[in-house]
Amino acid sequence: MPGNSFGRLFRISTWGESHGVGLGVVIDGCPAGLELDLAAIQAQLDRRRVGQSRMTSARREPDEVEILSGIFEGRTTGTALAMLIRNTNARSSDYDAIKHLYRPGHADHSYDAKYGFRDYRGGGRSSARETAARVAAGAVARQILATMGISLVAYTLSLGQIKAQIIDENEIENNIMRCPDPDVAEQMIAYVDQARRDLDSLGGVVEVKARGVPAGLGEPVFDKLDALIGHAMFSIPAVKAVEIGSGIEAGNARGSQNNDPFIQRADGSIGTSSNHAGGILGGISSSEEIVVRLTAKPPASIAQAQTTVDQAGEPATIVVKGRHDPTVLPRLVPVAEAMLALVLVDCILQQRAARL
Repeated sequence: MPGNSFGRLFRISTWGESHGVGLGVVIDGCPAGLELDLAAIQAQLDRRRVGQSRMTSARREPDEVEILSGIFEGRTTGTALAMLIRNTNARSSDYDAIKHLYRPGHADHSYDAKYGFRDYRGGGRSSARETAARVAAGAVARQILATMGISLVAYTLSLGQIKAQIIDENEIENNIMRCPDPDVAEQMIAYVDQARRDLDSLGGVVEVKARGVPAGLGEPVFDKLDALIGHAMFSIPAVKAVEIGSGIEAGNARGSQNNDPFIQRADGSIGTSSNHAGGILGGISSSEEIVVRLTAKPPASIAQAQTTVDQAGEPATIVVKGRHDPTVLPRLVPVAEAMLALVLVDCILQQRAARL
């Protein structure tokens, strides 16, 4: 199966399935000499893992990372950095009764159409569990970014029609929705609880930002920075829309409203007085904060009876049992940060070759 690799100079290849032995990632192009903080990698995986709250699947996975290669005496060697995350709590029997049925909203039919064969246990490679490998790689990337003064933050901006009214980043990790508005977080939690009682699920929006990004990253035509970010974010399961800066709202504005006037900052550098562009102009970073929003659909696995067909096309009714997220948003937060970190590190390495 091609399409398992992402990036050019800082290139990751992920592998593994939801109900296989485990998952992992190989990073090619990680610069030598990075003092790798293994605890920081584990901390990011802990933010993504299942079973951490009632907002996530009840599947219990420790997601303990093992470094197999590419590190010596605590520092990266410049060779392939390989990491493994073992599956310890798969319950494949949950899928035996529906293995010949196509789950609405899932990739079952499209996988059969493409390959003529699929791993029906939790969706196999199409499962969002694959994102654990991305988060491990992203945790390495953000350690490289930190040496350059670049930081990332993401949070749940909205759940359905409920939207954060204030952005207090100190509150993000203080509630199980990872919402920056503590009062709205309580409303979101109640809404998810109600959806679970209704045997249903909910979608919403995660916003991710990068600060300290230098101007000049990205290429002017096909490999625009916003195009690379879009590629990264759309590759995340459940993501159906990506906005940068003002996004869709830019289509409702006039040029005089949407343009960002240039200014000279107090330190003498050039910046803008507003940031409708989301930190990217002409496909190249402007040094302003990069702002990206991801719209995620409701998880497709719900316990309601739904109509479908089997592999022969015969009508059937399906009830998806097992352990599933009522919303992906809290666990999407670290995945979004990881993917943005991967894009930025790759662009930084490429920019080093762009001029003398």
